[in-house]
Amino acid sequence: MQKSFSSRLRYFKTMYYDFDDRLGEKEMDVIALVGPSGTGKSHRALLVAHQHKADALIDDGILIKDGKIIAGHSAKREQSKIMAVRRAIFILPGHAEEVCEAIRRVKPHRILILGTSENMVYKIAKILELPSIAKIIHIEDIATKTEMEKAYMCRIKEGKHIIPVPTIELKPHFSGYLIDPIQSFFKKSRTRRRRLGEKSIVRPAFSYYGKLIIDDSAIKAIVSQLVGEKEYVTKVGTIRVKHIWQGDEDCGIEIFCEVVLSYGKHIPTLIHQAQRRIKEAIEYMTGMIVREVNITVKALYVGA
Repeated sequence: MQKSFSSRLRYFKTMYYDFDDRLGEKEMDVIALVGPSGTGKSHRALLVAHQHKADALIDDGILIKDGKIIAGHSAKREQSKIMAVRRAIFILPGHAEEVCEAIRRVKPHRILILGTSENMVYKIAKILELPSIAKIIHIEDIATKTEMEKAYMCRIKEGKHIIPVPTIELKPHFSGYLIDPIQSFFKKSRTRRRRLGEKSIVRPAFSYYGKLIIDDSAIKAIVSQLVGEKEYVTKVGTIRVKHIWQGDEDCGIEIFCEVVLSYGKHIPTLIHQAQRRIKEAIEYMTGMIVREVNITVKALYVGA
């Protein structure tokens, strides 16, 4: 009887402490800092996070916690603005999954999302399966007009972009890029340890000097050149480019091409090779995502 009573007592103690632990756990919440590109969001991100007790940041495609990059790939590493935007909103394959897994692993209690618009931060929260954004802070509320103009001119004239992590943390992620440290809140020490408020400046390959538009005719010209230079292609026919839209967002393109081939070749092999070359070349040269490459063999040319 005594043994049975002791077992029950241990059971109820275990249940009590488990319940007490669950009560002590805080559900993760999300806040956001919103403002146009180049107005100083990343420069003020650590200060805003500190003031609002956020222990993690999401900025330009990377998850930052305690001054360290936990997961993701920075949009500032991309070769074009188009790819940088796609990277920043986590729509490139595998990017969102990696960051979601890291969030589940490190369990931040509050995340600060940086974005150029309310629509952007809401989209990031949805893609990363985060709770609803509880509070949005606008850059105009924490920076003066003069400060924002100064930050914008620094971005435009010098091409400087700030990432709110120490330079020592960035070097493995930005091999070959020019990186400069910034000391914001504390004087620079002689050690290489991370310090509160330390940021870094990078100069990415892409720039914000103006709007970039790639006309469909340019894509068609690339396809025509790639396909037409092969000796087994007798003629390149109609080429069409179709954009895939989800709401007002361009999510990639589909390419349709008609060809006449020389008789005697293995057609499936030739077509698969052409599809791969077109996809790789278009994505490399334009930064667009190519969803499909559809090639129609209209005829076979038989020589004399």
